[in-house]
Order: sequence, then C-alpha cells, then structure tokens
Amino acid sequence: MNDEILTLKEVAEYLKLAEKTAYRLAGEGKLPGFKVGGSWRFKREDIEKWIELRKKADKE
Repeated sequence: MNDEILTLKEVAEYLKLAEKTAYRLAGEGKLPGFKVGGSWRFKREDIEKWIELRKKADKE
C-alpha cells in the first residue's frame, strides 16, 4: 500500500506541468487532491489512477 503524499510542487514536477496549471486543475476538481491547512496535497496512488483513467479516456 502506497500512501505517499505529494505537495503541489511535487505533483507539478511529476506531471511536467507548471505549478500554476496544477493549482488550477486541483481547484477545478480536475486533479484529485485535498487541502491541508490551505495547502494542496495529493496521494501518489490517486495521481497514478488519474493518469490511467486519462489514458483510457483519450483512447476512446
């Protein structure tokens, strides 16, 4: 079980996005994350599932 928690900066780096883009996607609910004390956090497992879902959706 992988419960690694990533910051917004780490998710942006992982997805090769600008931090501003990752922040916007999270705020719009398009990127699976949650806020802790006003700062975005993301479970690596959720991000990896989100990537797989996006890959499948793009093939359809």
